Amino acid sequence: MSLKKISKEQPEKFKFNEKSLELAYQVISNYPEGKQQSAVMALLYIAQRQNNNWIPLSAMKYIAKFLDMPYIKVYEVATFYTMYNLAPVGDYFFQVCTTTPCMLRGAYKLVDVCKNKIAKNENQISNDGNISWIEVECLGACVNAPMLQINDDYFEDLDEKKLENIIENIKNGKKIEPGSYKGRKSSEPENNRITLMEVKNA
Repeated sequence: MSLKKISKEQPEKFKFNEKSLELAYQVISNYPEGKQQSAVMALLYIAQRQNNNWIPLSAMKYIAKFLDMPYIKVYEVATFYTMYNLAPVGDYFFQVCTTTPCMLRGAYKLVDVCKNKIAKNENQISNDGNISWIEVECLGACVNAPMLQINDDYFEDLDEKKLENIIENIKNGKKIEPGSYKGRKSSEPENNRITLMEVKNA
């Protein structure tokens, strides 16, 4: 897994737009007086959503002033968590889970598909400027491994062919459907339920 990439090209200024500002104040109101700095993670995420899914350094400085906290502390949070992107990503941002359950069920085959069909390296945007990918730690859908996250949605029970189809559909402007690609609901067993099929009266 590669180190976090910080974009060399940085906008000089950043500030919350009206919608983001309203949401930021709403988040801060959930914390007791004097504990507003605890909202830093949420505000970083708000900034990321506003700025095409990545956080420039100017946004970190803005949030530091907004929460009256040292800039370095905001920077430490932003650079620690993989949920924050510190450089531009594609409109479709693939996060491939390669933690043990997904790894055992073929996650690195999905990584190979990303290398072949999107871009050779992590954090590299595809030639059409539409897609980028990265390896991440556990996304919490281990039962439906291997899986990945595209923007805000989970795509589960994948294999190479299914992922290739997803990528082709994106490239062709077709809609992609999140969820299990084996057709199961939630985290039910692959071969359907075989227990608790009948409820008997006590």
